[in-house]
Amino acid sequence: MKDDQDTKETGPDLSKVVKIQADIPNGECGSAPQTRLYKRRWVIVLLFSTYSLSNAYQWIQYGIISNIIMKFYNVDGFAVDWLSMIYMLAYIPFIFPVTWLLEKLGLRFTALVANALNCAGTWIKVASARPDLFWVTLLGQSASAVAQVFILGIPSSLASVWFGAEEVSTACSIGVFGNQLGVAIGFLLPPILVPNVDDVNDLAYHIRIMFYISAFLATFIFILVVIVFQERPEIPPTQSQVQARISRSNDFSYMASIRRLLYNKAFKLLVISYGLNVGCFYAISTLLNRMIIEHYPGEEVNAGRIGLTIVFAGMAGSLICGLWLDKTKTYKQTTLVVYILSLVGLLVYTFILNLGHLWAVFVTAGVLGFFMTGYLPLGFEFAVELTFPESEGISSGLLNCSAQIFGIVFTIGQGKLIDKWGTLAGNVFLCSFLLIGTIMT
Repeated sequence: MKDDQDTKETGPDLSKVVKIQADIPNGECGSAPQTRLYKRRWVIVLLFSTYSLSNAYQWIQYGIISNIIMKFYNVDGFAVDWLSMIYMLAYIPFIFPVTWLLEKLGLRFTALVANALNCAGTWIKVASARPDLFWVTLLGQSASAVAQVFILGIPSSLASVWFGAEEVSTACSIGVFGNQLGVAIGFLLPPILVPNVDDVNDLAYHIRIMFYISAFLATFIFILVVIVFQERPEIPPTQSQVQARISRSNDFSYMASIRRLLYNKAFKLLVISYGLNVGCFYAISTLLNRMIIEHYPGEEVNAGRIGLTIVFAGMAGSLICGLWLDKTKTYKQTTLVVYILSLVGLLVYTFILNLGHLWAVFVTAGVLGFFMTGYLPLGFEFAVELTFPESEGISSGLLNCSAQIFGIVFTIGQGKLIDKWGTLAGNVFLCSFLLIGTIMT
């Protein structure tokens, strides 16, 4: 569909074709290729954020009520942890074929596959609201986990393809924002929708209602994506995108791009340090219910609210960091400061948790979330800066792959330490790895 109405921009020059004088490849001086910003870019990034939200919500919806899920399905805590860790596990083998599909078939194809899988997963889970059907709920969660692979690496690609040079970091932050908001809702809603009642039939009713809500939302978003989501603007938004389209269409090699990234020393350091930071966040999110219930029994709803606080603070951190990068372009300095403060936040949270003051846990969790979750878009944008003109989808995919690997290791390790020695040992375990990540950064 033509974007005729998109050309009616309200800004001074956004509706006009921007022409600049530049050196063209053959060395002669002439008019640079046309660039244009479309209003539709905001619709595209918000729609992406919405389906990312739907998928991220499902990641944490079991973990934050893990004690209730254990009772309903009659399984142990480790089995419930796998309902979150399956998101991390699915990412590792599928990320390389998915990034190849992103490069070959584009953003619209990946959006359609992501939403089809996400929608299918929600309806499978609707059918699993019986105590003897844990394997069905795991199957539904697995479908949603594979959908996530088509989502996590998209923000930087979408921002580069649709947005101007001064908007890219902000747009990337908005893309990550949707995922964070989904996690926040995943912390908040399940403890409210599924009270800790003893009657199995009553509990099955509440769990089924929770599943129906996510299924109807995922279906509605899928329909919107089919109708609205567009591959890319007809005219690129920036000169760098003009160059990227030419270079990738002429001589793009997926494997050659990966090899170049793996020979980039700065990028390799970022891949590991990003994985350490985000892996810690995944572990804390997955095990939050167990940590809070250990020190504050019966506080399932407040455990969800603490998770909500972590993510809302992180969303603010993400947007502020995105705006800051657009203004200053201080990628390494900003990343280093945020990493150090993530470590400080986790240390404070570790020693506040067992003091018996729930309000203090809320405050320290908010500080931790502001910096740890705020680091997510920083890693994406720093990677793009370190690796241009390589594909943003491939660099983001490698970052996320590292995060999933460390997330599984940290979740299992911290869970075992909590079971044996308590939350202090588990959190000190994570702090030691954040210190390593800080040094690497």
